[in-house]
Amino acid sequence: MFFVYRILTNLILILSPLIIIVRLLKKKEHQKRFKEKFGFYTKKKVKGKLIWFHGASVGEILSIIPLVERLEKNKDIKQILITSNTLSSSKILSNLKLKKTIHQFFPIDTNYHTQKFLKYWKPSMAVFIDSEIWPNMITNIKKMSISLILMNARITDKSYKRWMIFGSYTKIIFQKFDICFSSNLKSIKYLKFLGVKKIKYLGNLKFTQSEKNVTDLNKDLRKFFLSKKIWCASSTHETEEIICAQVHKKLKAKYKNLLTIIIPRHVHRTEEIANQIKKINLKIHLHSSKNKIDRNTDIYIVNSFGQTKSFFKVSKTIFLGGSIIKHGGQNPLEAARFGCRILHGPNVWNFDEIYSLLKKNKVSNKVINSNQLFVNVEKMLNSKKKNTNLEKKIKSLGNKILTSTLNEIDFYINK
Repeated sequence: MFFVYRILTNLILILSPLIIIVRLLKKKEHQKRFKEKFGFYTKKKVKGKLIWFHGASVGEILSIIPLVERLEKNKDIKQILITSNTLSSSKILSNLKLKKTIHQFFPIDTNYHTQKFLKYWKPSMAVFIDSEIWPNMITNIKKMSISLILMNARITDKSYKRWMIFGSYTKIIFQKFDICFSSNLKSIKYLKFLGVKKIKYLGNLKFTQSEKNVTDLNKDLRKFFLSKKIWCASSTHETEEIICAQVHKKLKAKYKNLLTIIIPRHVHRTEEIANQIKKINLKIHLHSSKNKIDRNTDIYIVNSFGQTKSFFKVSKTIFLGGSIIKHGGQNPLEAARFGCRILHGPNVWNFDEIYSLLKKNKVSNKVINSNQLFVNVEKMLNSKKKNTNLEKKIKSLGNKILTSTLNEIDFYINK
């Protein structure tokens, strides 16, 4: 099976120039840095101990930032490397301005490219986040006797069934992890079945909080927002933006000063979203625009990275996307930390544990369709209730999880 996988990855390598061109045209690749995926690195390794973290995209990377911030204070660690697969995650990291931490794109998972990556960076410890499993890279990590950790591990019913298709080959790969830190209790059972030898449950790292302060919006924009009745749709996916725009149009009949903020999950879709909304005769303003904002703006589209928190500060009613469509939802904890009232669709299986906590504290509501979204947004727009108690609970739990995680990985850092 491993032999078959290596043949498949080499076939993908042959097709990769075409794939990269298509992704460049769609603005999903960095015009200069895409070469990192082929082993041409744009950053230099410094002398001394390097710790490496890998996460697929934005959600996984954001979950480890509080941990990375603490590790930057460790004098024994000279450099921290974070790799990911997406352009959006790289842009968010560049905004954080971490001192010891650099970002590179994860290499294509061929035997040659993974060996080249490891020989160049020589990490003392490799940490994969969530459910990122790359067989060639994992195999070569262990050949070089590098400590290997699966952190915030999450195995769903669907992913477990998919892994079991490969039978004993799956266990060979999962047995290579020195330890797995499960993000939830359900995943522990699946990790055992998949062959992981050592598992610990410390809690979900997404409860932890970055030390970085939230950047305030500029004075003129804050003044404009204060004159409006606001709700926000964050991390929206295709079809969800037009649903929110239609809800806005219905609400506008009653609330003349209504403003809807839309923060799409993928900003490269901005033009597509703007064109859809214009077709239903609503006025839009792009966050990146240098033009003065029109007082009659209906929809404010945030087409930049890393500013979601700033908008959570000004809007206490939040709809979280990826949930009306069958995507699995987005992490609601940031919105909860700012005392926001949260709405979401029925498809939030990636965050069941977190949404259960929010539901228990009566700060989130599920909506099935646009009509229910309309009813709940209107209700929340007229409510002044905040969930400040939950914010304290999340912070306390996050600090506990962060401390436990740091204590556990300290052994592997100093190994």
